[in-house]
Amino acid sequence: MGDQTGFLKIKRKEAGNRPLNERICDFSEVEQVLNSEDRMLQASRCMDCGIPFCHWSCPVDNLIPEWNDLLYKGEWRAAYERLSATNNFPEFTGRICPASCEHACVLNLNQEPVTIRENEVAITERAFAEGYIKPVPPKKRTDKKVAVIGSGPAGMAAADLLNKAGHNVTIFEKDEKAGGLLRFGVPDFKLSKAVVERRLSMMEKEGVQIRTGAHIGKNIPVSEITEGYDAICIAIGAGHPRRLAVEGSEFEGIIYALDFLAAQNRVNSGLMTVSDNKIVAEGKNVLVIGGGDTGSDCVGTAIRQRAKSVTQIEILPKPPLMRAFENPWPYFGKTLKTTTSHEEGCERFWSLSTLRFVGDGRITRGAEVEEVSWETINGKFAMKPVPGTRHVIETDMVLLALGFVHPVLDGLLTELGLELDGRKNVKVNSSLATSHTKIFAAGDSINGASLVVNAIASGRRAAKEIDRFLKQ
Repeated sequence: MGDQTGFLKIKRKEAGNRPLNERICDFSEVEQVLNSEDRMLQASRCMDCGIPFCHWSCPVDNLIPEWNDLLYKGEWRAAYERLSATNNFPEFTGRICPASCEHACVLNLNQEPVTIRENEVAITERAFAEGYIKPVPPKKRTDKKVAVIGSGPAGMAAADLLNKAGHNVTIFEKDEKAGGLLRFGVPDFKLSKAVVERRLSMMEKEGVQIRTGAHIGKNIPVSEITEGYDAICIAIGAGHPRRLAVEGSEFEGIIYALDFLAAQNRVNSGLMTVSDNKIVAEGKNVLVIGGGDTGSDCVGTAIRQRAKSVTQIEILPKPPLMRAFENPWPYFGKTLKTTTSHEEGCERFWSLSTLRFVGDGRITRGAEVEEVSWETINGKFAMKPVPGTRHVIETDMVLLALGFVHPVLDGLLTELGLELDGRKNVKVNSSLATSHTKIFAAGDSINGASLVVNAIASGRRAAKEIDRFLKQ
């Protein structure tokens, strides 16, 4: 380690964000960039712990102390090579990962972890800028053909590794452009789509074929895939949204979060005109139901669309500012998270249950909610309504950010007749193989809605299992 006492001399310094009054006027990325000298000093804070808890907590097994040391020494190229050895797309995770590695960092005992996530994206962007990242097609091709259905992070990771192994890989994407939720779910102010395009272009130059507008089971027969490929990887995500089955849920103005976010992303990328976008928050009192990252993305998007007001509610209790006793380091800290979107102007409430929507019989005018208390009963977290707390939150637009429950079953999965687990996800064995010969699955389609970094890890694992299967 270059400087074992760096953490004693250097304080944590983040890159920071663009000024609030500037960033809410556009959809450009919010996060700024730290200069190279300061970034190298931040890397010097890594202690090279005997037990690297950061590595333990990382789903893709990033060799964090190693590339932090190389970054500190100014060996940017070597740092990227070490980083990319375990992560296909550090430019994605470096922007939108919740950084469980930082939660597990030993320096987080004093709430000053190493800026691991920012270091990661800085290394990658330097690598792109200086030309370290170039297309490297495999030197030798096999005669095996692999179909990857879905172009989100799991599908991209699987396709990337399978192509590097020399197999002939085709990605099938039902939408008009590839990228999955990276393209249509994550707002541009968190992840510029130019970053996604750059990586997809690199993969194509390395030999991966990408077919968009290719909806297997709809405009492409399932038989074309099952008969024409030696192996198949299903990476279609968990696209079935969690519904809110209450009175008035059919009213106009009640919209699923992904529909709202995808429409704006299509406008930003020129796939839809502003006038064609009918899901706009401008001049409206917006209510976001759901307190997770998707809800936060809806808040930031609604603010940029010039909403009159934005309110976000969550049925769970307000998280503590500091770790609770039962949530110790090095586990992920379940503490209050205030995102850049929240800072831009949002009123937040917790422990509120939505009972029904009120309106004129067609258009929503409000949501009747009730406060709830949470208690542990027989070892289980249970919710109880608080009498006398019912009230109506006036709203013109409701965005349901309640997550996703399982993959879309109609079409591909139904026609294949794949076995599902108890949560209606695709059932796989320890090798990520499904109940159908030569078909594997990865990402949210088998795990339920999760993080981008988990999807990448799952896609990488599926690729290794498919490669092993093809070599039998």
